[in-house]
Amino acid sequence: MVLTDSDRELIAAIQGGLPVVAKPYAAIAAQLDLSEDEVIARLQLLQSAGLIKRMGVVVRHRALGYCANAMVVWDVEDAEVERIGGLLAGESCVTLCYQRPRRLPMWRYNLFCMIHGRERSSVLRRIEQIIAFHGLEDIARSVLFSGRDFKQRGARYIEPDNKVEMVKSCHG
Repeated sequence: MVLTDSDRELIAAIQGGLPVVAKPYAAIAAQLDLSEDEVIARLQLLQSAGLIKRMGVVVRHRALGYCANAMVVWDVEDAEVERIGGLLAGESCVTLCYQRPRRLPMWRYNLFCMIHGRERSSVLRRIEQIIAFHGLEDIARSVLFSGRDFKQRGARYIEPDNKVEMVKSCHG
């Protein structure tokens, strides 16, 4: 796929986040002198070509009062990761659920899920409910509460010199 100047401008316009308005693609379209349909179609094309890996939401959970944030790490048999990951991801309180390779001998965990809450006790109670409901008592796990908040941001695709390249963020 050959990127046009319009594509570069579009990528630059979205990489800092979509505007928080009722019609974000229309707002971007107005900024770039395009139609909303053109913006949506071009983003879909850039995504299907693999130039945009994904679009997601970064929720500033601490600003909303969710300060008891736990990453639950699980040591799941490889053959069971997809099934158990699906169970965890289906829980309404789980905001992230993903698999990562083990880093033996230091780190045995291969499945991760994030649960946000207002109080540590309620998060721990919810984790115990999930474990009991899905019969996960025999799976080794650890609950890691965050102590600090780091700035979150999406992938950066356009550098200041307007070169298009995938610049890895901490999410991969």
